[in-house]
Amino acid sequence: MDFSYAEKVQALRARLLAFMDAEIYSNERTYAAERDRAPDRWQPVPVIERLKAKARNEGLWNLFSPNPAHGPGLANHEYAPLAEIMGRVPWASEVFNCSAPDTGNMEVLDRFGTAEQKERWLAPLLAGEIRSCFAMTEPDIASSDATNIRARIRREGADYVVDGRKWWTSGAGDPRCRLIILMGKTALDHPDKYRQQSMVLIPRDSAGVTIRRMLPVLGADDAPHGHAEIGFEGVRVSAGNILGGEGMGFEIAQARLGPGRIHHCMRVIGLAERALELMCRRAHERAPFGKPLAEQGVAIERIAEARILIDQARLLVLNAAWTMDVAGAKAARREIAMIKVAAPSMACRVIDWAIQMFGGAGVTDDFGLAEMWRIARALRILDGPDEVHRNQIGRMELRRWRGGCAA
Repeated sequence: MDFSYAEKVQALRARLLAFMDAEIYSNERTYAAERDRAPDRWQPVPVIERLKAKARNEGLWNLFSPNPAHGPGLANHEYAPLAEIMGRVPWASEVFNCSAPDTGNMEVLDRFGTAEQKERWLAPLLAGEIRSCFAMTEPDIASSDATNIRARIRREGADYVVDGRKWWTSGAGDPRCRLIILMGKTALDHPDKYRQQSMVLIPRDSAGVTIRRMLPVLGADDAPHGHAEIGFEGVRVSAGNILGGEGMGFEIAQARLGPGRIHHCMRVIGLAERALELMCRRAHERAPFGKPLAEQGVAIERIAEARILIDQARLLVLNAAWTMDVAGAKAARREIAMIKVAAPSMACRVIDWAIQMFGGAGVTDDFGLAEMWRIARALRILDGPDEVHRNQIGRMELRRWRGGCAA
């Protein structure tokens, strides 16, 4: 197992690092000012639109896509270090057209979409002309078990009619959002509970689609991206809007979530690296009780532990990505579940230590640590809570020892 970066990945890393240094870090205050002082916080932030043009001109565009027709055509383990770099700044991924949920939506459209669906939705998403959202989670059920989904997609002649209620539909508050990919049930009585669900493409401006509220995340509205609760009441779309065919919902969801979890985990490792960097700078700058923090045992110990935890998580994620590339997402289920627990938990711990080292400044917005912690903490629930993944890991481990011998 060789985790050294291929030549093309090394070249992309160098170019991406240079772009981050020249354009992203220097514009963090500009981004915050433009977002927070805008009359409407839900409008696109101008600096991102300016930087998108630069990134695209430099060939740093659609880096996530494994399809060489759309970008560099990287495998998961090749894209992972790039996702980490972009993840150091929460909004940076959008600059390179690599932000969720668009990445996952583009991947499933590319893999499961018809030629017409690709022309209508995939092409403008790849060009960064529109944005999209993914509606799966529901407020009235335990969505960690997606077989519970109640949203209905029923066939009526040449159309499908959708009724249901979704929430945590990320990106729906963005005025550029034009497409909703919704998972619902088409076959309530199918004997295989994993074939009851389907996915349908719904134009955001369809009659019967209502944003009921934008959900705060630990007190923040996450504008201009945001997370919506949406009502679907008699929403009618053409039968040609089904994605992949009836009963394909679970298969598509798994295809979408595998790479997505790699992306999320590497981005949050990037956040943890940024937090560690801030800790080290702070340790050299502050001298409580007559001695720099960099010479005090607690600070040194936490910095060392953070270094260990980050590197452990990175190697786990690279291993999961590599396993998925060589054996497929199904074969990598255990590895993917492990990183989904390990990486966000690690980031929460490291960022919390950074906040503690900054004292009162750490819980303000001055250094970005509060936002980092919100992102990491939410990720322990996003794409399945820790408990579900631990249960899956434990059951797989127990199966290996059924009968007293390791399988």
